Order: sequence, then C-alpha cells, then structure tokens
Amino acid sequence: MIYRPIPIDEEIKFSKKKFIISKTDLKGIITFVNKNFCDISGYSEEELIGAPHNIVRHPDMPKAIFYLIWKTLLSGRAISGVIKNLSKSGKYYWVIADLEPKFDKNGNIVSLTAFRRAAPQNVIDEIEELYEVMLNIEKKHGMKKSIDYLEGYLEERDMTYDAFILELIKPRGILATLLDAFKRLFR
Repeated sequence: MIYRPIPIDEEIKFSKKKFIISKTDLKGIITFVNKNFCDISGYSEEELIGAPHNIVRHPDMPKAIFYLIWKTLLSGRAISGVIKNLSKSGKYYWVIADLEPKFDKNGNIVSLTAFRRAAPQNVIDEIEELYEVMLNIEKKHGMKKSIDYLEGYLEERDMTYDAFILELIKPRGILATLLDAFKRLFR
C-alpha cells in the first residue's frame, strides 16, 4: 500500500541547477530515479522503484493535464508541462517537466523518461490560476469538461498546448538576453 501524505501549504525550493530524472514503464511504474528525485521528494530509492509515478501527484493538479501528457507520450511524442508535486512530508514543489517516450529498435515505445527542473515563480503564478479553474471544473463536472475548458482557453489564445507551455517557460528578462547573446556566439 502506498502512503499518501496529507498536503501542507509549504513549498520546497530547490536549486535550478538540480535536475530530477525518472523512468517508468508504460503503466507508470517507476523503474529508475536519480538522487535529486529522492532528495527533493523525500522518498528513498527503494520506496520509489516499483511504485506508480503518481506517488508524487499533488491533489491540486488537474487530472486532465496528466491525461493530456499520457495521451501524447503514448502516441510517441515528447511533451513538456508544469507540474505541482507532493513530497513524502506533504510539502509541495513545482517543476517544469520534459517527458519523452523511449523506443526499441522496432519503433515500439518501451519506457518513458522525465527530466524535471525547478519552475520559476513567474511560471507558477501564470499556471496556478488555470489549474485552479480546471480542478474546480473537474470536481463539479468531470475530467472531460476540464479538458474542454483547457481547449477553449488555448483556442482563445490561438495556441496549441505545446506552444502555450513553450511560451510560458521561455526565459525572460536578463536571463533571456544572456541566453540570446550566448546562442549568437555559436551560430
């Protein structure tokens, strides 16, 4: 049985230099984690390996987002997302997750890999309101209506989900200026 901690309103902040990496099978069972995953989530490697990845799913996350992520991955495409996770202590942490399917030599999906990094506050501020609305819709009307809301939200902005996330997580300010200058050096 998997212990589900009671969420507490306390955020775990971690260095933007730390990357959380995990691998799952096609059913979402964890097959690999790095040390950063253990350190930040509060779970040991032994607790995580063999457990469903949703062990770190925070109840503030709309199920519709995970439905979209899984649908995309199982279709063979990579996807990114902004995710609020729940640690073993009940504290939460926000990540930008880049997820991708891994294929065997015959082109069959054999596993899923996630690379996660700390989400900047401006990204959290923008996505939190959307997720709150989606979660309220899910509670009252189900996941399908939450997906419909997300599609309408994206349609209003004339964006796909991928374009929305890429725009949301794009570096801004001085960091964007520095990254652009760095890229020009190597063109």
